[in-house]
Amino acid sequence: MTELLTTDAVQTQVGAVVRIERWGSPGTLEGRVRRIEPAAFTKVSALGIEEQRVNVIIDITSPPSSWQALGDGYRVGVRIVTVDRPSVLRVPVSAVFPVPDEGMDVFTVMEGRARLMPVEIGGRNGTEAWVQGGIQAGAEVIVYPSAALRDGARVTKRSVPLVRQR
Repeated sequence: MTELLTTDAVQTQVGAVVRIERWGSPGTLEGRVRRIEPAAFTKVSALGIEEQRVNVIIDITSPPSSWQALGDGYRVGVRIVTVDRPSVLRVPVSAVFPVPDEGMDVFTVMEGRARLMPVEIGGRNGTEAWVQGGIQAGAEVIVYPSAALRDGARVTKRSVPLVRQR
């Protein structure tokens, strides 16, 4: 069982693939969501914020021999797959930022200059954003762009994350 914020629970479906990480042994365990409980409860976060949470029951589908040392109440990292697309463009989430009244943008690098590009984001997780439109595979993007960076500014490459197709 794991607890999800209610905003995450509404995106989760029974049968969804689950990846269990950081459970004390190398590798990732696989599982499936068995049940999303219908009633939420309030829990105070480590920062003192009241949050609405829901219990989600998970069945581990990896062979029992691979997780026999895992016990009840152990701390683990749980990732529930809510969207799975076989072939999408992805950029680091650190490259994507909101522009008031316009949507989401990234800075690409073209001929040594930063170019502001509006993008359509289809989804995101903690590390990557799924780009549905606005840039092409292979585009060089600027991660963690400074608030002072402007369209057309000269930039120097360090290491360049590429837009990748999965």
